[in-house]
Amino acid sequence: MDRLEKDLADQVQVLRLSVSGEIGRVAAARYGVRAVPTFVVFDSAGNAVAQTVGLPDSKQLRALLLSLAEEPAQ
Repeated sequence: MDRLEKDLADQVQVLRLSVSGEIGRVAAARYGVRAVPTFVVFDSAGNAVAQTVGLPDSKQLRALLLSLAEEPAQ
């Protein structure tokens, strides 16, 4: 994930939250996170468009993030 984040730094924004912190707990409750790690992907309008529990396939995640980065902001 670190490499994917670094490679796409100029195209997507990555936010990491810890469920042990207050903000992380609030976000986990809001998005129904029950296991760690969980990845929630948002589009440019802030809508959750994908959620993966466990380590996602990096190629699929890269393709999804790049497709969202290409979408015009709504």
